[in-house]
Amino acid sequence: MADIRVKIAGLEYENPVIVAAGPPSKDWEAIKDCIEGGAAGVVAKTISSVAAEIPKPCMYDFKGKHFLNTELWSELSPEHWVENEYAKCKIKGEPLIIGLGYVKSDIEKLIPMVDKFADAYEISSHYVGRDLTPMLDTLTTAKKLTKKPVFMKVSPGVSDLGELGRALEAHGADGLVAINSVGPCFSIDIETGRPHMGSKDGYGWMSGAAIKPIAMRTVYELAKAVNIPVFAVGGVTKGEDVIEFIMAGAHGVQVCTQGIIEGPKAFGRIARETEAWLDAHGYKNLDEIRGLAIKNLEPRKGPQYTTMAPEVINEKCVGCNLCKNLCPYHAIEITEKKAVINEELCFGCGLCTSKCPTKALHIGQ
Repeated sequence: MADIRVKIAGLEYENPVIVAAGPPSKDWEAIKDCIEGGAAGVVAKTISSVAAEIPKPCMYDFKGKHFLNTELWSELSPEHWVENEYAKCKIKGEPLIIGLGYVKSDIEKLIPMVDKFADAYEISSHYVGRDLTPMLDTLTTAKKLTKKPVFMKVSPGVSDLGELGRALEAHGADGLVAINSVGPCFSIDIETGRPHMGSKDGYGWMSGAAIKPIAMRTVYELAKAVNIPVFAVGGVTKGEDVIEFIMAGAHGVQVCTQGIIEGPKAFGRIARETEAWLDAHGYKNLDEIRGLAIKNLEPRKGPQYTTMAPEVINEKCVGCNLCKNLCPYHAIEITEKKAVINEELCFGCGLCTSKCPTKALHIGQ
């Protein structure tokens, strides 16, 4: 069986799937459920100087396709966490990353309060703008106050991720986490005409499967730019998502939304599926696939204009007509219950390869 253990900035995990900061890590009892459900570790829900007041309703699941929330930082005060939660959070001796936010003054107050409980920190800044100074000041302050590893959480929308990643690494970040949820977003319940979210403007933030491509691009750009590890978070719902993020350069993944909509068993299922994929494909460990996409894309220079027609794997083709019916270039016919590609008509768009139910169509790259 494949070895799926990971080591990230000195923290050792039995598998690459840990609990992201959020409702599944809202207190020690929720954390206990997740660890018993198979998570290898946890980021405790982000605390700030005061408890958050969270608008209600604050969560809505769109049948697993995406998820909206008005969640903020922890609804529990830092004093409550220190007095009642952190000492109970290490369920099986796994590393405890404490989530902190958001600015320099918060960090100055919080780290002295919680440092004895932490194995590492994740600092969320919700940074999107061009000026890196506030985020770097927050990181610098944290590094002065603790000897524990400090991970910086990156929001989507940063224009130059490489610049940001290199700056954070130069200022002492021990790792990066990408991404925060995406938004603001808006959704209306058409039966009532009211927004699904209970915030003042009805806005929420999107997470879940829909944001995975955004997270994937962010992780990939950061992993190319830095030598420190990257945690991927955003849209992990199954083991194949873990594999994809590791190929993009991640060292491990964090899961939040899937843990909400499926429950604590999601973490163990995703870890088992990751191991099963490695076994089925003949890999011994995650190191063998880490950054594979970075290596495969390195030779590419400029746009790729060459048209490549799909290859038909006849033993997999069942002649279902799906590819023929959807091809916008009328380049596919079904002959003797097998797809046949007309290379003169084929545009090489690849749509058919993504829709084939038996994976009988493939485009080499």
